[in-house]
Amino acid sequence: MRFSVVCIGKLKEAYLRDGVAEFVKRMRPYGGVTITELNESKIGDKPSDADRLQVVNEEGQRLLKSVPKSAHMVLLDVYGKTMSSEELAKAVSDLEVSGTSDMCFIIGGAFGVSEELRNSVHYKLSFSPMTFTHQMVRLLLVEQIYRACKINRREPYHW
Repeated sequence: MRFSVVCIGKLKEAYLRDGVAEFVKRMRPYGGVTITELNESKIGDKPSDADRLQVVNEEGQRLLKSVPKSAHMVLLDVYGKTMSSEELAKAVSDLEVSGTSDMCFIIGGAFGVSEELRNSVHYKLSFSPMTFTHQMVRLLLVEQIYRACKINRREPYHW
């Protein structure tokens, strides 16, 4: 399985960049993971609801255009369903068995994601009912992708 993450914004904190880089490195034996960072849309200091909606729609269109063709699309979404690490591993395995070779995880920007994007994906995944920054979610996501690969190879993943 080829994994990719398409997201809005660059990681601003060194500890997040270092953490993501560590799991990207660990993923190399499992086919790797590619991360595509798209620029945040420009918006004023005091945006109106209409301004926010415009940004969300524009970012959603750019995210969709950046997804690899024929990839199984998973949106990280507060309104999605939660799953355990083992359930994610099984979902990855089931996709592989069905002939899917690309899985793309999508992380929206600070204002959320558009309904167009929400309606275009194959699955909506929530990490928790709690709120995390979209930057923090990126680190959690690459760790969970790595963990799913370890589980599927029946390698230890709890230290």
